[in-house]
Amino acid sequence: MLKIYNTLAREKQDFVPIEPGRVRMYVCGMTVYDFCHLGHARVMVVFDMVTRWLRASDYAVTYVRNITDIDDKIIRRAAENGETMRALTDRFIAAMHQDADALGVLRPDHEPRATEFVPQMQTLIQRLEAKGLAYRAASGDVNYSVRKFDGYGKLSGKSLDDLRAGERVDVIDDKQDPLDFVLWKHAKPAEPAEAKWASPWGDGRPGWHIECSAMSSQLLGDQFDIHGGGADLQFPHHENEIAQSEGAHGHTFVNYWMHNGFVRVDDEKMSKSLGNFFTIREVLQTYDAEVVRFFILRAHYRSPLNYSDAHLDDARGALTRLYTTLKNVPPATCQPDWSTPAGSRFRAAMDDDFNTAEALAVLFELSNEANRGNDAAVAGELRALAGVLGLLERSPEDFLKGRAQAGGLNDAQIEALIAQRVAAKKARDFATADRVRDELKQQGIILEDSAAGTTWRRE
Repeated sequence: MLKIYNTLAREKQDFVPIEPGRVRMYVCGMTVYDFCHLGHARVMVVFDMVTRWLRASDYAVTYVRNITDIDDKIIRRAAENGETMRALTDRFIAAMHQDADALGVLRPDHEPRATEFVPQMQTLIQRLEAKGLAYRAASGDVNYSVRKFDGYGKLSGKSLDDLRAGERVDVIDDKQDPLDFVLWKHAKPAEPAEAKWASPWGDGRPGWHIECSAMSSQLLGDQFDIHGGGADLQFPHHENEIAQSEGAHGHTFVNYWMHNGFVRVDDEKMSKSLGNFFTIREVLQTYDAEVVRFFILRAHYRSPLNYSDAHLDDARGALTRLYTTLKNVPPATCQPDWSTPAGSRFRAAMDDDFNTAEALAVLFELSNEANRGNDAAVAGELRALAGVLGLLERSPEDFLKGRAQAGGLNDAQIEALIAQRVAAKKARDFATADRVRDELKQQGIILEDSAAGTTWRRE
């Protein structure tokens, strides 16, 4: 049985969906005012992996990942650029899709934009107001009264007094309590018209937290199976979602909470606010997208992921070994078979809270076995199991040859040099042949000679 580490329970639990055979999952997506960085890549790849495994386990999955397209940062960036918020967000949504597609991330079943669900957010706020959980402040904002919700703090594991003492929220004069958070923001005169919606509380826009409560309940129901996101969202965002949704509906909001670990650079969380982030497209200028996906999946999703060129180089070398096996041992076509020893171990690893690190170890065992026996069936099993994780789905030649880096040799230039080397060897001009080989090696091109001829790959 699949076990999932439930952040709310602080333990692994047997996964029992609300409706047998069907899983409803919501994941907090991106705020689209800039290009996505590797921290965002981890969220996308991790929950793509989760979705793929659930479907491989014969669950019918409805996967929702939202887009925040109304936010202070978006308003400021659009104003700085002299463009509309819609033009800004459309551009970065398109960029996000390009990055996700490159990483082999399948599109979610629903990708709601916050601006499309403002009426549902207003309805939810009115419901909270009617229950005495929300109040209008002198500023015109509508705030959530945290101390009136008994379960506040259960996800983060902190009491209200602990949270207040930690000064983890800004103190605003017209809040009844520093921990109270905004549900509806009163419009400011300088804000553009497209950032304002009419409401029972005057023109304004929704707060960030209410977006996900409204969109998830609209698309998945008032209670659903899995809610995911980065560890940084556990508090306050997900804590506030619980307060809003359970406060409004009077019952459990989500059964299993999943949080992936941070991407770290020099032992600090990668983030735009710290300025130590690398965008996905920056990294993809140097590394193949499948190498980045492999790098993310190589670590357990809950553990910290340490970013460095050395770690990505190591991931590239490891993935190259698997593709080299498929080149040397052309795989038979097959589907995953969970009854084989390798299939059973792979499934056990994935059912243990999506332990991709252990599942990848199974792939390397199969790679070694295929190489030892030159066994097409074993190579086929290797490819089939890897495909469950969105890996090894290209031809070995496509991956191993890769693409030319800026200023590097292109494929035609490499082939011409190899032909020059072959001619030199036929003429017994071994000095020239060795010089060409060394020249290619300096350019990161590895030659492999066999009875069938010479093949090549990029390091």
